Amino acid sequence: MQNIKSFLESVKLELAKVTWPTRKETVATAGVVVFIVFLISVYLGACDFVLAKLMRLILG
Repeated sequence: MQNIKSFLESVKLELAKVTWPTRKETVATAGVVVFIVFLISVYLGACDFVLAKLMRLILG
């Protein structure tokens, strides 16, 4: 039981050292992630479309 208490106290101390991002930083970062995911999905969708057309052309 002492080990668990010691562990939780050290976790609390470490979490106090963390520099948490502001709401503005979090929203901006999430926006960048959503935008990049959108770009990658458009790119992969275009690649899939082109390769599917190419396969239909080759295989008939």
